[in-house]
Amino acid sequence: MDWLEALRIVPRSLVSLIVLFLVTKLIGKKQVSELSLFDYVIGISIGNFTAEMVMDIDGQYLNGVIAMGTFGLFAYFISILSMKSILVRRLVIGVPTIVIENGKILEKSMEKVNIDINDLLEEARISGYFDISEVAYAIMEASGKISFLPKDKDKPTTRSDLNLKPSPNSLTSNIIIDKNLMLKNIKNTDKSLDWFVHELKVKGYTDYDNILLATYKDNTLTVYEKTHKEPKDVLE
Repeated sequence: MDWLEALRIVPRSLVSLIVLFLVTKLIGKKQVSELSLFDYVIGISIGNFTAEMVMDIDGQYLNGVIAMGTFGLFAYFISILSMKSILVRRLVIGVPTIVIENGKILEKSMEKVNIDINDLLEEARISGYFDISEVAYAIMEASGKISFLPKDKDKPTTRSDLNLKPSPNSLTSNIIIDKNLMLKNIKNTDKSLDWFVHELKVKGYTDYDNILLATYKDNTLTVYEKTHKEPKDVLE
């Protein structure tokens, strides 16, 4: 091992860390907290520059510093323009997109933001909505997070205020996903496959090609049909 070469990496690493910290401070806290696609690209690029500056002993160290500073200044000016111009903000950061509207799941909107029904259900559970029927609106934010608005009847209340006794909790089972019957999920419910087939026929579904999602909870079967509504963005 060339100890002399190894020792040369130490001061380069410290200088790179200082430069990276200063560039990050220049870009702002947004770079750390909520990354837009633009912020993500800038962060990845600056990270690559930093790694090359540290490890490429024979390279021009100043070139890496200039590259990091250039990207940092560019990101800073773009952030200033984004605050002053709606057009720049829409182009660089993006706009929120509605994926659930009035309780209806918008399939084309999910395709636009590149998520599927399982991604949507996972995000809903993370936000505390284990039953998607409780959601009135869901919006994919420009940061990639999904915000949920519950229906009026499902907004949080305290049982002590209503003098109600706690009721046992039960999970919502996904019976159909993307027109496919989820047989394993059905086995974990208190109903048989024949019961679900009958209930779907009662609701007018002899085949499931037009069903995006069907859920079951507490003897209630809820069906979400595929919609052909065009994606709707939420503009500033």
